[in-house]
Amino acid sequence: MENLILILTLLSLVIWLILLLFRGQFWQGDQRLFEVKEPLLNYPSVAVIVPARNEAELISTSLRSLLNQNYPGSFSIILVDDQSSDNTANIAQETAKLLNQTDRLNIITSQPLPAGWTGKIWAMEQGVKYTQQLINPPDYILFTDADIEHSPNNLKQLVEKAETENLQLVSLMVLLRCQSFWEKLLIPAFVFFFQKLYPFRWVNHPQTQLAAAAGGCILIRQEALTRIGGLAILKHALIDDCSLAQAVKLTPKNPLQNEEISAINQGFSMESFIFPFSSKSYYPIWLGLTETTQSLRPYPNLSSIWDMVARTAFSQLNFSTILLGLTLIGMVLIYLMSPLSLIWGIFYGNNLVILLALLTGLLMEIAYYPTLKLYKLSPIWGLTLPLIGFLYALMTLDSALRYWRGKGGSWKGRTY
Repeated sequence: MENLILILTLLSLVIWLILLLFRGQFWQGDQRLFEVKEPLLNYPSVAVIVPARNEAELISTSLRSLLNQNYPGSFSIILVDDQSSDNTANIAQETAKLLNQTDRLNIITSQPLPAGWTGKIWAMEQGVKYTQQLINPPDYILFTDADIEHSPNNLKQLVEKAETENLQLVSLMVLLRCQSFWEKLLIPAFVFFFQKLYPFRWVNHPQTQLAAAAGGCILIRQEALTRIGGLAILKHALIDDCSLAQAVKLTPKNPLQNEEISAINQGFSMESFIFPFSSKSYYPIWLGLTETTQSLRPYPNLSSIWDMVARTAFSQLNFSTILLGLTLIGMVLIYLMSPLSLIWGIFYGNNLVILLALLTGLLMEIAYYPTLKLYKLSPIWGLTLPLIGFLYALMTLDSALRYWRGKGGSWKGRTY
């Protein structure tokens, strides 16, 4: 038993060394959006598409932030009222009136959800179709959620990034709400885990197969959306943001048939996790963090965060039982082995195990600190990472159990 504990503790330490040194520096959180030194000569037109379903509480703040964008070019906002049963559309209209910008806002009512489509993608699709019917279709489309409060220069910075670096897609992982105890415990870790799964530096490198985006804020070229065959290729996707990024980045220049494109849109690939680089050059995309554009969505208790993660976690693993098993084993080795070994080492007086466990814990703290700093939390919260890892492992397992029971993912009264 002593040798087994020693081996497992050492393995956990080695895994953390590999993650910190060879996993695209994911933990540094250094991919940020800044204004360019020289403004563009011409700013392209943008259509902002906002799918909204029962967002009466948040839509006014979110829409106000969009209407007040300091964008030098032409932009309009298309709010797709997705069968809301509250006052979402009326509040949106009143907000535009108060700002004297009713001419910039277009509200369309979503048609009933067709079979085989997820609600958000269907709402986004109707917004895209609306733009295609315009006399002058926009050069870019900004997909954003109805619970996002955008900084005044956000649209300008997104477009400048896309134009100056010739990017097909630019996305921001917005600052998630972090006020309640459970949000402070689990939300920064959600961002940390997302960066570990999709290291932003690798996502942003044109010679890696890794692609990801954050659905709350995605700017995409109209031509890129046309090239991949439109949003119809994503109609089944629960993780629509990453699927869209994968389609944009990986689709060859000679367009594939929709079913071939869909084959590219896989949530998790062991090959891309270990060997992301390729001799090929893919379409460039960019994913980064922000401190100024934020989500207003509250997660006041454990249940709300649990449901958010469990809704898509097993989908991220391509509904694979093997990947689920490997993930759970990995979570135990990476996050739980250190504190368990420390307790065992202290109880049995094994100084070597204690030393290895403490070193592993130190690496965990170092890795997590930049994310805690982003969310303005004390480094003390880093000590909770083993507990957080355990909770996320349970959420992932629950996601699989829901799928096997036929419950799938549920959101705003719809189950997929």
